[in-house]
Amino acid sequence: MFQSVVDFLKEFGPWGLFVHSFIDAIFFPIPAFFLQVSLSLLNPANALWLATVGYIACLLGTPVGYYLGKIMGKSILYKLMKKQWIDAATEKFQTNGEAAILIGSFTPIPFKVFTILSGCLNFPLWRLIGYAALGRGAKFYVVGLLFYFYGRAAENMVKDVSLYIFIGAVPIIVVYLLLRRRSRKKKELASKEEQAAEQEDAKSVHVSS
Repeated sequence: MFQSVVDFLKEFGPWGLFVHSFIDAIFFPIPAFFLQVSLSLLNPANALWLATVGYIACLLGTPVGYYLGKIMGKSILYKLMKKQWIDAATEKFQTNGEAAILIGSFTPIPFKVFTILSGCLNFPLWRLIGYAALGRGAKFYVVGLLFYFYGRAAENMVKDVSLYIFIGAVPIIVVYLLLRRRSRKKKELASKEEQAAEQEDAKSVHVSS
């Protein structure tokens, strides 16, 4: 049934990809990646335009999926997705929500699991959109660039595109998050020291008066 929907959307070219990418971020179980590849095969010269269309639609659909999860809760996920996908995504979120969204952009787990789960767990929407912009942008445009430069020969390359991006991006993401956590701890420590100094000054003023 879902494949027939994809075949129907394919007839509308970039507009079909726009719709597919939008609903992919909300509830549709087949990733827009497959339609992007099919359309890029038909006309590799349009591959970058297709990547842009899919990317924009994905970002527009992200807050819709977020509020769906916020309103309806995790139960909606179990009606749409496999339990193992949801459990794996939940585990990643509980460990580190930011890394979960970035890494989830490249894993076989459908991205809608992360958009809906973000709403369920009250993850900040602006962060979700920011990290989705990075992760999904990388995936859409790597596929687009491969088809644009290599034409139909890129069909065999994109099969493992998620794996290649995952291998390349994860170390960068981990280093970034570690540096950010370290910076945040320094700021918290400096803030506590400043508060302690202010309290000492207030005590000194009180005693002298």
